[in-house]
Amino acid sequence: MPQKVGTISRGLIAPIVHAGDDIAAIAVETLLSAAASEGFAIQDRDILAVTESVVARAQGNYATVDQIAADIRKKFGNEHIALIFPILSRNRFAICLEGIAKAGNQLTIVLSYPADEVGNRLMDPNAGKAEAVNPWTDSFTADSFIQHFGSYKHPFTGIDYIAYYQSIIKKYNQHSSILLANDPCAALNITKYVLACDIHTREHTKQSLKDHGAVCVYGLDEILTESVDGSGYNSCYGLLGSNKATESSVKLFPNDCQALVEKMQVMLKEKTGKTVEVLVYGDGAFKDPVGKIWELADPVVSPGFTKGLAGTPHEVKLKYLADNNFKHLSAEAQYEAMVRYIDEHKKNAQSSLIDQGEAEGTTPRQLTDLIGSLCDLTSGSGDKGTPIIFIQNYFKKFGE
Repeated sequence: MPQKVGTISRGLIAPIVHAGDDIAAIAVETLLSAAASEGFAIQDRDILAVTESVVARAQGNYATVDQIAADIRKKFGNEHIALIFPILSRNRFAICLEGIAKAGNQLTIVLSYPADEVGNRLMDPNAGKAEAVNPWTDSFTADSFIQHFGSYKHPFTGIDYIAYYQSIIKKYNQHSSILLANDPCAALNITKYVLACDIHTREHTKQSLKDHGAVCVYGLDEILTESVDGSGYNSCYGLLGSNKATESSVKLFPNDCQALVEKMQVMLKEKTGKTVEVLVYGDGAFKDPVGKIWELADPVVSPGFTKGLAGTPHEVKLKYLADNNFKHLSAEAQYEAMVRYIDEHKKNAQSSLIDQGEAEGTTPRQLTDLIGSLCDLTSGSGDKGTPIIFIQNYFKKFGE
């Protein structure tokens, strides 16, 4: 009898995690307790996922604004710094900006318009339509931008981010300012010392700045890559992926996630006899159709995952098979033909037994991006108390 239930995603309620806790033991015990309590069996190729937030908490991976300021002074001295393309976020960037500004340097923040990298808008989409503006070349001071397009409050947060970021940087240096531009090299007319604050486009931005004469270029991924005055750090991503922890500190993206997931997989094998795939997940990779915000503000969806989660799905489109290959068959015969076809396709996953139509419309993203997004949507970011996710049947095919 084929199974009647497909993918199942469970949010597992976990204890509050503190610095120094053994997050691997907590996650494994949470799963085992939930399975015993709820009566589900753990199987091979199930997936256990832990949010990066509790991993970083267990690692005690925090830094203060003073420690951020110290690293800025170490890297830039007293130079005037341009901050290129930060996202508009109180949680993700404003607290980092507080630390950068606290170093005391004159700053010029270059904000992209009409929106930041992840879709947060700086202007009404209908504003300035009569203006002869070329967004690829035209730049504006904060005052001239407001004159052209009006002031704007984010529809979700109610924050005017131009005014908000100005209030932070001017608190530490009255000469600091904001420039609106989509060409990162516009900053080089002001200073040759640059901190690239974008996330997914950062390497392109840094290279472009270097090619056009920047003297000193760092990215947020190069701030706090090692401990500063006893701070936490992230050797791969620096300040990228950090979140506001308190009014004067951030929680950084976790370290050593690959070793962690492999340890958890071994623990689960010892306790259950099953090979469970494991990943650490952060933001999902999806876009809000109303606010136009792309969720992924972390540098990656998953900073660590077991080898069974590498690669992309290898799938066929059931509705295409139903409408084309097997449309002439009865319902029962069509079911049996599809099951046979999928079974053969799975056995020959490394070869190309399907034409483009049969695969067209299947999602060509990395498994970790898809699964991490499912985990993020399941756990949420508020008060559900489910930072550990258990997924079953994800790799099961139709008819199994």
